[in-house]
Amino acid sequence: MHGYSDQNLEALGDAILAYSADRLKLDPVPLDGPLTLAELDARAGATITADGIGGLAALKLFEEDLAPACISTDHPRYLSFIPCAPTEAAAMFDLVVGASSIYGGSWLEGAGAVYAENQALRWIANLVGLPPEAGGVFVPGGTIGNLSALVAARHTARTNAASDGRTGAGARPFRVAATHGAHSSIQSACDVMDAELVGVEVNDMGRLTGPALREVLLSHGPETFFAVVATSGTTNFGIVDDLASVSEVCREFGIWFHVDGAYGGAGLAAPSVRHLYAGIEHCDSFIVDPHKWLFAPFDCCALLYREPALARAAHTQHASYLDVLNDAPDWNPTDYSVGLTRRARGLPFWFSLATHGTDAYREAVERTLEVTRFAADEIGRRDYLEVAREPDLSVVVFRRIGWSAAQYQEWSDRLLADQFAFVVPTSHAGETLTRFAIVNPRTSEDDITAILDTMA
Repeated sequence: MHGYSDQNLEALGDAILAYSADRLKLDPVPLDGPLTLAELDARAGATITADGIGGLAALKLFEEDLAPACISTDHPRYLSFIPCAPTEAAAMFDLVVGASSIYGGSWLEGAGAVYAENQALRWIANLVGLPPEAGGVFVPGGTIGNLSALVAARHTARTNAASDGRTGAGARPFRVAATHGAHSSIQSACDVMDAELVGVEVNDMGRLTGPALREVLLSHGPETFFAVVATSGTTNFGIVDDLASVSEVCREFGIWFHVDGAYGGAGLAAPSVRHLYAGIEHCDSFIVDPHKWLFAPFDCCALLYREPALARAAHTQHASYLDVLNDAPDWNPTDYSVGLTRRARGLPFWFSLATHGTDAYREAVERTLEVTRFAADEIGRRDYLEVAREPDLSVVVFRRIGWSAAQYQEWSDRLLADQFAFVVPTSHAGETLTRFAIVNPRTSEDDITAILDTMA
């Protein structure tokens, strides 16, 4: 199995490269869609056998039966959830990362990869406004990024409490404050950590604000909180919290200020919306998923800390076989998040940034915002549609006046069955709605118009 000299493996390598190249050249890509288990059983059957079916046969099976049963998240009319639209450069380099057998967890084993990843992280840190000593790591996704940041926050808060000689309720802070619009991974992280998530009411624009946060902290005891989570771009509506006022309250009480920008943090690259992020420069930690709005392939979340030493104290694993790493002054990415074994998942993002330059990224993000504004305006021009909230970023939530939940679902199912678009319903305050999440620069005004026409 472990040799390239075999002619069959050489032919397989050529076939895989050809398939990858052909897929990257598709414009547009096919939308495709899921099949039932029974349908896949009938088409694919048993793929794992004692003798193997052969690489070319397995590739043919994937190309003809399995891949078409997956929706293409980079299709320009895939506007559900948060799409993924990697650049061709990033997708191609993902092949290189897999072929290079790089371990990205330590400087000793992957210095070149870590060096490159850190430059990509530095670009993001500069957008946020973090100081030169800030740093972090690329992790699989926002869930692990948020969890890792909160673990560092709790460790820091409890260390500070112990050094201050604190006793009673503030000795072991156990609460996190966030709004109900915060990503579900915040609740998940609190569940994993056995922490209590305390909800904060939002204002009439759906934003977390400093005054509302202060009220909640005082009512529960600020000394019992180890973190506040604000969001720069909620998943459902794309709302950016009032980061400036929230950061002031966090500094007032000495509580860790974490900003979840998994989706919306990419908007920092766009001058037209940069003002929405005022105050983000005061965060203690921050995440953004390049696989969402920064055009990297799955899975890639950038996690940054204002003071990386605090995260290192919380996350460094200790074992005799790790002494050679822990005793060195090097930057070891696994010191900054949950987990030890680590793929150099930031490299495709780095390669695309290095290839195209940051100006191209700014222009691409601005292009999606331009299409989003067009979509909101176009919805407003149609008497059968209504925007539920004017967009902050690149998510537009709207209603088809008079439709029931069943009608939204029937419409969504029809779009996918016709291979026309993938737009699913959502809900807010008990009402069924739908939404466009526009993060693919290939999504055009014509795409938006065509989809809205189907709702007439």
